[in-house]
Amino acid sequence: MKTLTNNLRLFWQGALLSYVALFHWMRPIQYMASKILMPLAQMFFFVYLGTFATSADNRTFYIVGNALQIAAVSGIYGMTMSIGGDRDNGTLGYIFGTPANRLVVFMGRAFMNIMDGALGVVIAFTWGVVLMGLDLSNTSIPALALTILITTISTCGLGLLMGCLALITVNVMFVNNFVYFMLLIFSGANIPIAQLPAWIQAISYVLPLTRGIAAARLLVGGAGLLEVTPLLLGELAVGFVYFLVGYILFTVFEVVAKRRGTLDVF
Repeated sequence: MKTLTNNLRLFWQGALLSYVALFHWMRPIQYMASKILMPLAQMFFFVYLGTFATSADNRTFYIVGNALQIAAVSGIYGMTMSIGGDRDNGTLGYIFGTPANRLVVFMGRAFMNIMDGALGVVIAFTWGVVLMGLDLSNTSIPALALTILITTISTCGLGLLMGCLALITVNVMFVNNFVYFMLLIFSGANIPIAQLPAWIQAISYVLPLTRGIAAARLLVGGAGLLEVTPLLLGELAVGFVYFLVGYILFTVFEVVAKRRGTLDVF
C-alpha cells in the first residue's frame, strides 16, 4: 500500500511539475493564445488550400483531418521537451540517480501532455464548427471524445520515443519538425491514404493519427462507435508500441550513461 501511495504521489507531482516547468517561460495569456490561435492558423491554411485545390464539398475532410492532427503539437513537441529537456536543464542526472519507478515517471510526464493535446483538438473542432461550417449534428459526441483521447495518447507515444532520442542528439528539434510535417501527409490529414503510393501507405499505418483521423471522419459522417472500434483499437495498439519502445530505450540509455559516467552527454 505504501509503495502504491508513493507511486501515485510521484505520478501526480511529476505530471504537474514537469508541465509547469515546460511552460515556465509563458504567461497564461500567452499559453492560451498559442492554444487558440495555432489550431486556427493551421486549419485556415490547409482547409482553404485543400478546398481551393479540390472542391468545397471536401471541406469536412480537411477540417476533421487537421483538427485531429493538432494532437501532434503536444504529442511530439511537448513530450520531447518533457523528457529530453532534462538534459538541457541539467536535471537528467537527478532523474537517473533517484530510485523512483521509471515507468511512473514516464506516465506522469505523458499525462499532462495528453490532456493538453486533447484540449488543442477540442479547440480545433470548435473553430471548425464556428468558423468553417463543420456539421456535427449526426456525430456521436462521446464517441468522438473517445477518439480524440485515444489519438492523443497514441501521438504522445511517438513523442515519448522522440524524447528519448533527444537524450542522444542535439538536433532533436530538426527531427521533431520533420516528423510533425511528415504526419501532415502520411497520416491522411490532407491527402487521402488511398491516393498515396503503396510504400507510403505502409508507413502510414504504423504511425499514430492515421486510424484516429479515419475514425473521426467516419463518426462525423454518422457512423457509430462500434463501426470505428477496430480503428480505435489499432490506434491504441500503435501508441502502446511506441510507449514501450520509448521506455525500453530510456532504460538502455540510463544503463549506458551510468556505465560511461556521462549522464548529460552521450
